[in-house]
Amino acid sequence: MGGIQLKSTPLVTVVIPTYNHSNFLREALHSVRAQSFLEWEVVVVNNYSTDDTIAVVESFADARIRLENFHNQGVIGAARNRGIALARGAFIAFLDSDDLWLPEKLARCMDNFDDQTDLVCHGLRCFGDVEVDMFCGPASRASFDALLDRGNCITPSATVVRKAALAAAGNFSEDPRIVTSEDYHLWLKLAQAGTRMKFLAELLGRYRIHQGNQSSAVIRHLNSVLQVVQEFFSGMPQHNPYTRRRLQRRIGLAYYSAARALQRGGKFHQAWPMLGKSLACAPFYPRTYAAVLLQARGMW
Repeated sequence: MGGIQLKSTPLVTVVIPTYNHSNFLREALHSVRAQSFLEWEVVVVNNYSTDDTIAVVESFADARIRLENFHNQGVIGAARNRGIALARGAFIAFLDSDDLWLPEKLARCMDNFDDQTDLVCHGLRCFGDVEVDMFCGPASRASFDALLDRGNCITPSATVVRKAALAAAGNFSEDPRIVTSEDYHLWLKLAQAGTRMKFLAELLGRYRIHQGNQSSAVIRHLNSVLQVVQEFFSGMPQHNPYTRRRLQRRIGLAYYSAARALQRGGKFHQAWPMLGKSLACAPFYPRTYAAVLLQARGMW
């Protein structure tokens, strides 16, 4: 078979889960092949797509790009775990099949690893329905307590992490109840285990936004976040009033985030119950009152 041949063991394995995203996948793979850093391999974990995903992968004729057909049963964490299991690199880089990297992404991330760093994360430029820059972190925002109290601040397509750190944390959960929040769950486990994280104030990738305004997707994500939050709070003293207040505030923040997502999608009638629950759980969270004002304006 012609094409590029793999000459040595790669340092970085890029794990790309995919399902019926062949056009996006082609762009994602091109962005990996354009990397200035060359010590990589790709494992595309294909959930038996019904489009031409297999043909797209084969068209690259690149031995560095491997295809694994795998039934993930709707659990993307299982697909990512499969890719991690097949990885030969000591570092794992995650790339969703609808996202892209800039050519210096891997080089800049690998330059920032040292003996005191287990995970490197950077910023992404969102494009599609909206265009905005999204910066992950900073490190103080990615402590276990901050992640639990304030929500996720890390995204897979911006992250490179030591494979050993993932193994120590047990990789991704495959609990179907936390689908869409399995990455948040993993970052919490990594932070709890003392994973040393570094955040770069650089835009090194592009995050595609599409079909994000579906109310069913918002509700599903809300329920998955609440499941993750309940799991981690369940390990704390339940009789402690501070713990109970902290949990209630976090639940209120989850409902606020769902309400804002619904508002951005023009689903104002569906946002009202979320705002009400947010206020009931976290009556002193000022952003909820601002969202109520936006809601009132949007309704009229």
